[in-house]
Amino acid sequence: MEATVKKFQQKFKRVKDDMDRWENLHAQLVSQFRNASSIIGRLQMESLQKILRSMTKTLEELNGVVLSLAKTVGDAKQQVKGGSVQLSMKQLHHRIGVKPSISDCLEGLRILHEMYQSEYVLKSSVTSALASLALNPSVGDLQSLEQLLLDQPNIPKEKVQYIYDIIFAEEIC
Repeated sequence: MEATVKKFQQKFKRVKDDMDRWENLHAQLVSQFRNASSIIGRLQMESLQKILRSMTKTLEELNGVVLSLAKTVGDAKQQVKGGSVQLSMKQLHHRIGVKPSISDCLEGLRILHEMYQSEYVLKSSVTSALASLALNPSVGDLQSLEQLLLDQPNIPKEKVQYIYDIIFAEEIC
C-alpha cells in the first residue's frame, strides 16, 4: 500500500512539472495577447497575423499540458484497476500514518486535470474573441479580455496548494 502511495507521489511530482510549464506558457500567452491587442489598436494586420499564429501555437502547447494531465489521471486509474495487486474499496480509502489514501490521490489528480482543462477552454475562447475584435476593436473589450486571460479564474492557487498538501503530507515538492 505504501509503495502505491509513493507511486502516486511521483505522479504528482510529474504533474507539478506540468503545472510549472503551464505557468510559463500562460505568461507567454499573456505577453502575446498584449502584443496582439497593441497591434489591433494600430491595425497592422500582418503583424497581428504573426502574433495570432504564435498564440495558436502556445495554445496547442497548453493543450499538451492538459493532455499530459489527462494521461496521468488515466495511468493512475489504470494502476489502481489493473495493477498486480487488486485493491478493495477499504484499501482505496485506507491511510498509512499521515500519507493520503489512494482515493485521495486519484481525486486530487482528477481535480487538477479538470481545473486546467477548464482554463484551457477559457483561454481558447478569449483568444478567439481577440481575433474577432480585430475588425472592430474596442479598447475596453480588449482590456477586459486581457484581464480575463491574466486572472486564470478556474485555477485557484489555494486549492492546488491544498491538494499538494494532502498528497505530500510528509514532504513538499
